[in-house]
Amino acid sequence: MLIPIVLSGGAGKRLWPVSRLLHPKPFIELDGESLLQKSLLRAQQLRGVREVLTVTTRELHYKTRDAYRSVRQPGLTLGYLLEPEGRNTAPAVAAAALVCAQRHPGAVLLFLTADHLIEDVAAFGAAVEKARTLAATQVVTFGLQPDRPETGYGYIQAEGSRVCRFVEKPDLATAERYLAEGTYLWNSGMICVRAEVLLEELGRYTPELLTQQRQTLAAAIVGNSDGDYEIEFRADAYQDVQPISIDHALLEKTSQAAVVACDLGWTDVGTWSTLATQLPADAEGNRVRGEVLLHGTRDCYVHATDRLVAAVGVQGLIIVDTPDALLVMDAGHADLIEQIIERLTAQGHASRLQHRTVHRPWGTYTVLETGIGFKIKRLCVNPGASLSLQMHHHRSEHWIVVDGTARITNGDQVSTIERNQSTYIPAGTVHKLGNPTAAPLVLIEVQSGPYLEEDDIVRFDEAAPANTPGQRP
Repeated sequence: MLIPIVLSGGAGKRLWPVSRLLHPKPFIELDGESLLQKSLLRAQQLRGVREVLTVTTRELHYKTRDAYRSVRQPGLTLGYLLEPEGRNTAPAVAAAALVCAQRHPGAVLLFLTADHLIEDVAAFGAAVEKARTLAATQVVTFGLQPDRPETGYGYIQAEGSRVCRFVEKPDLATAERYLAEGTYLWNSGMICVRAEVLLEELGRYTPELLTQQRQTLAAAIVGNSDGDYEIEFRADAYQDVQPISIDHALLEKTSQAAVVACDLGWTDVGTWSTLATQLPADAEGNRVRGEVLLHGTRDCYVHATDRLVAAVGVQGLIIVDTPDALLVMDAGHADLIEQIIERLTAQGHASRLQHRTVHRPWGTYTVLETGIGFKIKRLCVNPGASLSLQMHHHRSEHWIVVDGTARITNGDQVSTIERNQSTYIPAGTVHKLGNPTAAPLVLIEVQSGPYLEEDDIVRFDEAAPANTPGQRP
């Protein structure tokens, strides 16, 4: 049995403002599908795959589940291993190996990154088949044939399938030498190994980490829903887990490393300049996404999200427009975006954390407009889902149904409203919103009051009396 394990997360820095802390690179769309969705599509097409495990954070769980919903194959089991926060790859790999070894002894694990692009899916499948043969006794990596002296990737020196050594990101002169020698491959970050072999090697080289992850799994919260499962680490049990990459923790130390050399049409979509190359260029070298008008403009990438963007008489720029943030950057200084991120983080700026559309277990909400004493949102409630029974001290809410049917608890009254109908929830009133149908519910929420932040909420345990505040996860 082959179990693909998708490692998904990120800090949302290099592709800001499209990527954010709560919308990192795996969720960026190319050709109508996110990088995360493309990862699942590739994984579930491999021979013998009946289950896919994703390691991500608790905050990204529902966003991940929503992304998978439209692309998963019928009958596929999805598992989620949820960290309180990312701890680099080694803790994630160790925990996933422990889970899979318990669920499916003898399974071969295929660790995949969720933020890379692979264009040649057939070549990917062939490389995985080669790796499965070696994975019975070895830790197999995937080395990519370099076509340029790249300084942003790690390298693997190889003789056939034998790994001679792993090397860090080189300077330009060293990268040029690696390319000329012809024995060096780019390190893709993907690994194929039998679960028991991986655990044996981790126990040999990083026993403390393996012991820690056994303990955190023993204290984890386990849930099941519709055949899928989720395992959530407790924050207090995870706080002492040290961040370390699987390369440093294991691959650079083990004598059991092997490599499959391959050419997959692979891209680490790590910068805006790299992402731009996925689009065709016009006669002036410009690449655009969205509604864009150009005049007298050369060698620019323009990314328009919700509105028209025009560029006149400029050259060599990256322009990225989102509803709440605009980036204008010289394409030759993409590395300086890190300084902008540091300043946004220091300011606690909202655009560092998330977009105006926020994912929740029940669906999404989008902030349309905010002013003094009011906030307007669009709520999309999934079929059969509902928000918790709750009350607000400082704000009233008006709900207008745009599409679908809403079941509303408003104090002691329960009612159903449909398209073009509305209701009013006064401040201090216990209320609940649900979607009782098999179609999405879309409504506009107008909040009014002196305080409109998300922490003005009291949730109630619905098993208790309605006037008794409770804590619900």
